[in-house]
Amino acid sequence: MSTNTAALQVERVNVSFGGLRALHDVYLEIGKNEVVGLIGPNGAGKTTLFNALCGLVTPDSGELHLDGKKSDFPKPHELVGLGIARTLQGVGLFGDLTVLENVMIGAQHLAETGLISAAFARNNKDEDRIRDRARVALERVYAGGIAHRRADTLSYPDTKRVAIARALVSEPKILMLDEPAGGLGAQDIEWMNLLIKNLSADMSILLVEHHMDVVMSVCSKLYVLNFGEVIASGDAETVRRDPAVMAAYLGTGSK
Repeated sequence: MSTNTAALQVERVNVSFGGLRALHDVYLEIGKNEVVGLIGPNGAGKTTLFNALCGLVTPDSGELHLDGKKSDFPKPHELVGLGIARTLQGVGLFGDLTVLENVMIGAQHLAETGLISAAFARNNKDEDRIRDRARVALERVYAGGIAHRRADTLSYPDTKRVAIARALVSEPKILMLDEPAGGLGAQDIEWMNLLIKNLSADMSILLVEHHMDVVMSVCSKLYVLNFGEVIASGDAETVRRDPAVMAAYLGTGSK
């Protein structure tokens, strides 16, 4: 796939923290409406790459292309304008508020931290707009029926739905999912697989995930990081058979 058809492409990304090299010459490409998996043992650099793409870490060097156009690595407050949204590993809901309020407050909180456009200012018109977007986002994750329940009454799988809904409020072109299946049982993992596939009809998705059944089910392409370097990339079956991948996972305890 060429840069011209890629929703996002990075090349030669290097990140270091003091004397520690976290990423070295990392490359990655996500096609439009493609689901791409980023896997690797714990400490391989997956979260660092996510953070570099979200402006939480500034690369020492590297190139970024969005929709085939070269771009600076974004600052957090620029993400929504670029069509990028991210979930976090922790769902972090306010237990005494409703699901709808959590998605709305999540939008406002992300505005304040730069992860959603600061255009979500608190006035009546914008609050109505946030509420409407929150309802739509909840429907997209099949959670419209729980919109008015208190968050502290939800099952853990439902909290994961709400966390994804918060990211969808900004109507992203690229959705970054950080361990979406973490802590879910087999039945809920099947639901998560279906949701990711459905969302990919409208956006490109990059996910970090340790559940290999999720990765193998939903991803058309995988990148494997180990010690900050891409050691393999390609379709799921090609990556599964790669000797370097098998060696990286041997004895790590990763799923």
